[in-house]
Amino acid sequence: MTTTIQHADLVETVAAALQYISCYHPADYIAHLARAYQSEASPAAKDAIAQILTNSRMCAEGRRPICQDTGIVNVFLKIGMDLRFEGFDGSLQDAVDEGVRRGYLDPDNKLRASVLADPLFERRNTRDNTPAVVHMSVVPGARLDIIVAAKGGGSENKSKFKMMNPSDSLVDWVLETVPQMGAGWCPPGMLGIGVGGTAEKAMLLAKESLMEPIDMFDLLQRGPGNRLEELRIELYEKVNALGIGAQGLGGLTTVLDVKIATYPTHAASKPVAMIPNCAATRHAHVVLDGSGPVYLDPPSLDLWPDVHWAPDAERSRRVDLDRLTPAEVASWKPGETLLLNGRMLTGRDAAHKRIQDMLAKGEPLPVDFTNRVIYYVGPVDPVRDEVVGPAGPTTATRMDKFTEMMLAQTGLIAMIGKAERGPLAIDAIRRHRSAYL
Repeated sequence: MTTTIQHADLVETVAAALQYISCYHPADYIAHLARAYQSEASPAAKDAIAQILTNSRMCAEGRRPICQDTGIVNVFLKIGMDLRFEGFDGSLQDAVDEGVRRGYLDPDNKLRASVLADPLFERRNTRDNTPAVVHMSVVPGARLDIIVAAKGGGSENKSKFKMMNPSDSLVDWVLETVPQMGAGWCPPGMLGIGVGGTAEKAMLLAKESLMEPIDMFDLLQRGPGNRLEELRIELYEKVNALGIGAQGLGGLTTVLDVKIATYPTHAASKPVAMIPNCAATRHAHVVLDGSGPVYLDPPSLDLWPDVHWAPDAERSRRVDLDRLTPAEVASWKPGETLLLNGRMLTGRDAAHKRIQDMLAKGEPLPVDFTNRVIYYVGPVDPVRDEVVGPAGPTTATRMDKFTEMMLAQTGLIAMIGKAERGPLAIDAIRRHRSAYL
């Protein structure tokens, strides 16, 4: 029996799925994160998990993005051999891209366009988050199986690959590599590991494994049924024992699950890839059978635990950003919680590079940085009555090479970002008696 897939149905399904995953965490992620919250002993890590859970519920209620980095779109298509396609002027890639365009430009929940057309030279934003990265396979059947995912740069940038010797230990490599990834990938999340095939196949296996349901709790309850499940449990326990924890703040849970996918490989080879998935776990699975577009139902708010984060004003220091001085910054203590009020500047690595070029040319800067704080963020555009859209921090290490310049030449006195800083930035912060939050 032949099934006909209409162009409009594929476009609408992709657009609707992208809107859905931007706002709603998968139920399995919420369930596993809630268990991690219950078992967490570290106050800092428990606070971080509470923030993620509270943010997640707010996004579901307000239908706004879980994270300001709404990702580069990954689509996996399994195309039934008995399918026909109708109404297509271009390729399947073109149709998927039209769905991405429609999903990201939705005026009621506009998503951030992060894709650049020229990765080497101009790095020009395409303005609609196209093109997607599309993987296709042809399989028996008469349906179109679709997985839609949005992958943020913070976790994607921490992807790792190694062509190991056949006798090398996968466990040892993972335990050596995960600490090198820092916390810029936004744990707690998942690790997807691909082993076998060739270099590109291992990477694809790792990415595809992240689309699987999170089931580590069930696996631990019933026990492993084969050697691969034994290995998953071993890596899950040993990675969490590293103590990286939620958002790199220590604690019991760095990963909620570890997935492993394998493929036959050459006798001389052992290609291994590892890709993390961040706390903004975003993917959905839908099937087109010719009956029209597919829409996913919003999850019940009952899925979320009764966790409602709020700042602890009694144990926090209040900071007026509009009257901040270098002396006050120098008085801040490591580990102290600050409640910020006032205006801050925003900018990421592209803005820092422009500032560097302007300073080199002796050009005036567009704003006065004296005694100001910069927040490493690229917010989502505001909609409805918002003043600013979702605005979480980006990975701070991308700004490390600019830190000395900013502190020495602009009058900047503090920075806000995500995760750790490297030696260059730490040295500059120490010498200028600055601070990083």
